[in-house]
Amino acid sequence: MAFDIDMIKNVYANMAKRIDKAREITGKPLTLAEKILYAHLWDGEPTQAYKRSVDYVNFSPDRIACQDATAQMALLQFMQAGKDKVAVPTTVHCDHLIQAKIGADKDLQTALNTSNEVFNFLESVSNKYGIGFWKPGAGIIHQVVLENYAFPGGMMIGTDSHTVNAGGLGMVAIGVGGADAVDVMAGMPWELKFPKMIGVKLTGKLSGWTAPKDVILKVAGILTVKGGTGAIVEYFGEGAKAMSCTGKGTICNMGAEIGATTSTFGYDESMERYLRATDRSEVADAANEIKDYLTADPEVYANPEQYFDEVIEINLDELKPHLNGPFTPDLATEVGSSMTEKAKTNDWPLQVEWGLIGSCTNSSYEDLSRAASIAQQAIDKGLKTKAEFGINPGSEQVRYTADRDGILDVFENLDAKIFTNACGPCIGQWGRYEDPKNAPKNTIVHSFNRNFAKRADGNPNTHAFVASPEMVAAIAISGRLDFNPITDTLINENGEEVKLDEPTGWELPPKGFAVEEAGYIAPKADGSSVEVVVDPNSDRLELLTPFTPLGNKIEGAKLLIKAHGKCTTDHISMAGPWLRYRGHLDNISNNMLIGAVNAFNMKTNFVKSQLTGEYDAVPKVQREYKAKGIKTVVVGDHNYGEGSSREHAAMEPRHLGVAAVIVKSFARIHETNLKKQGMLGLTFANEADYDLIQEDDTFNFLDLDKFAPGKPLTIEVVHADGSKDTIVVNHTYNEGQIEWFKEGSALNLIKKQNA
Repeated sequence: MAFDIDMIKNVYANMAKRIDKAREITGKPLTLAEKILYAHLWDGEPTQAYKRSVDYVNFSPDRIACQDATAQMALLQFMQAGKDKVAVPTTVHCDHLIQAKIGADKDLQTALNTSNEVFNFLESVSNKYGIGFWKPGAGIIHQVVLENYAFPGGMMIGTDSHTVNAGGLGMVAIGVGGADAVDVMAGMPWELKFPKMIGVKLTGKLSGWTAPKDVILKVAGILTVKGGTGAIVEYFGEGAKAMSCTGKGTICNMGAEIGATTSTFGYDESMERYLRATDRSEVADAANEIKDYLTADPEVYANPEQYFDEVIEINLDELKPHLNGPFTPDLATEVGSSMTEKAKTNDWPLQVEWGLIGSCTNSSYEDLSRAASIAQQAIDKGLKTKAEFGINPGSEQVRYTADRDGILDVFENLDAKIFTNACGPCIGQWGRYEDPKNAPKNTIVHSFNRNFAKRADGNPNTHAFVASPEMVAAIAISGRLDFNPITDTLINENGEEVKLDEPTGWELPPKGFAVEEAGYIAPKADGSSVEVVVDPNSDRLELLTPFTPLGNKIEGAKLLIKAHGKCTTDHISMAGPWLRYRGHLDNISNNMLIGAVNAFNMKTNFVKSQLTGEYDAVPKVQREYKAKGIKTVVVGDHNYGEGSSREHAAMEPRHLGVAAVIVKSFARIHETNLKKQGMLGLTFANEADYDLIQEDDTFNFLDLDKFAPGKPLTIEVVHADGSKDTIVVNHTYNEGQIEWFKEGSALNLIKKQNA
């Protein structure tokens, strides 16, 4: 069944004329990303050419997707917006609050027992406001979206950074904070700085042990975790066309790990096959009618250097399987001898304790079938896994079909543990240790997207490496990080030397997809009678209180923490056990910045209070400042706030009284989230000024009353000895975003406009 087919047909009905007009106005052929952007302008038909990395533009996304952990705060905000129904098709997917521990059925029941209050809240809010609801166990949001909602040429936003997965079906799909989603739910435009364009030309064809995952692992190694910031990455070439739709989704999914706004591919036959296989022939037929508008103009791909800001070329015939990590997804290493050398040099444990397959990145039918082909070989050749093995199917449709076709039996025959159709270990929902902080140094490999310290299991000593599902299966069987299945052999239980053959699999199920109960609940046509109840004594949910504006005079603000090195949203607002508080702002604020490294003592969650001179936990010190009415400042390094889209990383500091975050550079989503919550997100005009900041510093903002677009701000930094430094900080606020600051938050402005 094709959801929202009338909406899709309406998008296609307007697409050709809008793109033709954009081509006329810009005077040049267009990339696919540009076509989609110009076709989704808030004002309709294009009237001007936009400058990349300069112009802020208002867009009209076609739909919104929210996962349960972020949906709580997004919907709590939407409830304040004064609207009876969401303005665009919206869905909520319950995939984050299910821990992987024992196995699918028991783990799901445990989640229902422990988080039923949250699930009931999300279901009732969805029912009231016209939102489609996917129950716990229905699947991982991005796999479910690809199977049901993504469509070529569309634009969507989602409250999860891996919303970009839908680029595998030719969308411009962008991860945002909940406040951005609330704008669109409330029928308002969504703002984005017009992105740069990075083109990735794929020549040759994938074969053997090399998988789509290896393409993005290679790209991550080239661009690093911030190389795609402010850009859309567009893949093209014969290698792209030869790839499956879900393989394209994998590549787009991990575009979040290079900081890209999103990634996408032009519409082709693999996308058409996938649409028809997932019961959306009506969408495929409609797309075929305008297919020339659903990919870049021919001149662009013929001469990419003229139309992209940067071009990368990868020959898939020469691409080798990769393992990326540990602790960062851009540390790329080819399997085999290169890994052996690096591991020995860096003292990475070579013994692998777990192999994990799943996550929104690699949990499709094709992924499971290729990994199962390796598992079946192990059984046939008398091998057993040396590492423990876990599988998270991407959706109930994938799970049911894989079970019907015997794929899950293969894994279970190799003693793999089948977990729930949910995120599980990928987002820290893994019951691996009773005491993760004191767990031993070890290595795991997985097919997920992120591998930050403590990300999967809470253990700072876990060295996590990212690979394709088939490579994860091979390494789990060998138990060795330096195993290269292309060249290496294994000794089976009979003492025989055996070698694994290349993986095989199916792009799509030979017998077609099937499912008995997908897990979808449609909302009432009229939800006005639905009552949403939040217990005032709940420790899981809390109705929001509007933020008070910070004002145009900030003086005497104290330094809370100067963060050293990588500070992701996991460091600012951890997931794992903290996910239970995602709907309760005050409770979850007790994890604020507890993972950030204090530059003055290189410890986490241990900062000096300028009130007492004592060291204590970051949230406790900040609450003491708040109680005294003292504003604070957070200082950070490059790419501050990379990783997840979680707006809690902005809302928690705002709630506890942080006024400004001053860093060398921001990750895109986090910078926007800070703006949305009425805070100051600023960057050092001179990066060396980071080194001027001392532990007992006080900040006076000298010209905040003149806050204006393009105009730097000046801050007086007063040190403990009475000496002073004056620093200049830049910002990217436009007129509308300055209004958010003046009103206290973007939501305050929405409420004011809807009053």
